[in-house]
Amino acid sequence: MIAVEELSKSFARQILFESISFKINPGERVGLVGKNGHGKSTLFRIIAGLEEPDEGRVVIPRNYRVGYLEQEPNFLKPTVLEEARSGLPACDYDQLWRVEKVLAGLGFRPEDFQKNPRQLSGGYQVRLNLARLLLADYDLLLLDEPNNYLDITSIRWLEKFLLSWRGELMFITHDRSFMDRVATHILGLHRRKVRKIEGDTEKYYNQLALEEEVYEKTRVNDERKRKELEVFINRFRAKARLAGLVQSRLKYIEKMEKREKLEKIKNMEFSFLEKKFHHKYALSLENVSFAYTPDKPLLRDFSLQVGARDRVMVIGPNGRGKTTLLKLMAGRLKPQSGEITFPRSVSVGYYEQSFAEEMNSANTVLEEIGSANDQLEPARIRQIAGSLLFEDDEALKPIRVLSGGEKSRVLLGKILVTPVNLLLLDEPTNHLDLESCDALLAALDNFDGAVVMVTHNELFLSALAERLIVFNDDRVTVFEGDYDSFLKKVGWSAERNEAGERNLTPAGSIPEASGKPAEKADRSRQGTPAAFQDVAFKFKLSPRELRKLRSEIIIEKSRVLKPLEEKVLKLERQIEEMEQRVNQLTQDIIAASVDGRGQEVVRLSRELDSGRKNLDSLYEEYTQVYQDYEEKSQSFERRLQEIDRLSN
Repeated sequence: MIAVEELSKSFARQILFESISFKINPGERVGLVGKNGHGKSTLFRIIAGLEEPDEGRVVIPRNYRVGYLEQEPNFLKPTVLEEARSGLPACDYDQLWRVEKVLAGLGFRPEDFQKNPRQLSGGYQVRLNLARLLLADYDLLLLDEPNNYLDITSIRWLEKFLLSWRGELMFITHDRSFMDRVATHILGLHRRKVRKIEGDTEKYYNQLALEEEVYEKTRVNDERKRKELEVFINRFRAKARLAGLVQSRLKYIEKMEKREKLEKIKNMEFSFLEKKFHHKYALSLENVSFAYTPDKPLLRDFSLQVGARDRVMVIGPNGRGKTTLLKLMAGRLKPQSGEITFPRSVSVGYYEQSFAEEMNSANTVLEEIGSANDQLEPARIRQIAGSLLFEDDEALKPIRVLSGGEKSRVLLGKILVTPVNLLLLDEPTNHLDLESCDALLAALDNFDGAVVMVTHNELFLSALAERLIVFNDDRVTVFEGDYDSFLKKVGWSAERNEAGERNLTPAGSIPEASGKPAEKADRSRQGTPAAFQDVAFKFKLSPRELRKLRSEIIIEKSRVLKPLEEKVLKLERQIEEMEQRVNQLTQDIIAASVDGRGQEVVRLSRELDSGRKNLDSLYEEYTQVYQDYEEKSQSFERRLQEIDRLSN
């Protein structure tokens, strides 16, 4: 177990987190979430001992080993196999089969094992570093975006590996489905604080939204109550007989917690401009072939027709031709044989990360986004830039100073300002956080045009895919159906069981099992993707159950509050009567003193002293009862508001 205690960290004027505390208990797999730039990677580096906090500490048991996934590894061995093997404990150094198994799981082929690590591409160097880390004997793994540079088969292998991991795990990923399947707990960095829950991201974000909604309603109610109390105080301050009630309300205001209005957190928003389209097909490929080298064709006589509103997902291991296929569709490459055609009214929005290098580095963000559509008004361009989190001065930054993630957002912005009816997207979720991925998913679901998308994100595949272009086993095939059906009927070659090959539909043909193309999913284009709706409402009570629960709360509210209301009114009457009695006794003492009735003055003084003590006691009791009434009343109101929220 490790413990983070009162940790704070800031850079310049930006506070990442302050006085955060949490524990990682034995066997927990913790997914760390939070918006980009809010300190997730910094927190990992502090836990790993690579960075110092401003305040606080990380308590790690003696002999407890922490492994951290570096994005820029340093290799010392001559071959891939030896470098990965260096992660093994000395006692297991002869277990070469473990090394080969992990390398294969992460996408290395046997012929890669003897390569020099420095000759690998950047993506495969990160994979090799991950392999070395997974083979080591660590108690806690800190994995910052381990999915980066992994293809879908490697991601699925990594998921199974981590589920069998016996130590503790903390990881960051923008793939919500991966996080939900691996994590036992979610740890969120939000508003400079931390929150940890047991469960998945849906539970975390629902709980977060509910807490903030309750906080805001409580703040509004407190402000209303404060104003009511201040009106009462100002109205009756000068009346001596109500001085006790005024004082009790002043004390109550002093004890009220001052709740600041929550700062609005900006989330990324996507809304594609749609160009009307009346043709049946948006794109056709007829017997297309392409190869960079003659002996390794990526496509051979490949045919496909993309319907006007199709959702086609392109999946498969890296390096097999997925990006090349999209470049052919976008006209960035020409087929060596065959033909690619589309109607004249088709307008293509093409996202490919290498385009970032083609942007004008001297342009500002606004200028670069606006260059994609010179007909758009400057106010609209600024609005779109703002929806991508380029607000105020951020929108005036030159392209040359932007990070890779910021450049990716600019590329998306150039598509958002262009009226399109066909989207060709090559891994657009890279560099997006979970909330931004959700926003993109909803926008793609609402888009009234065709989408062809390369992705390794299984949440997108499950929510959007109606057809699949599958690169697998050195073949390119088309599966007519959604991703879940593909996994059940076909699956990935590395995961197939002993039953052998399952039937995969040849490109462009009809599945033999059904005799007709699979029906397209009934997708709503008016809001949250259908795949999210069941998850979001699976714990929701029926309207009848909600009405019954509301009725029970109202009955309980009446039963609890009515006696308190009656007691408040009774005490107010007693206070008024006692104040009148005290005032009268004061006048009687003055009169007796003037008349020289000494014994009467003594008797009245004793009675006045007793009256004042009784009055003080009534004030104290009134304050306690009134506060009890207010607290219980607010509690019932919050419960009823939550019922009303669930009913909507």
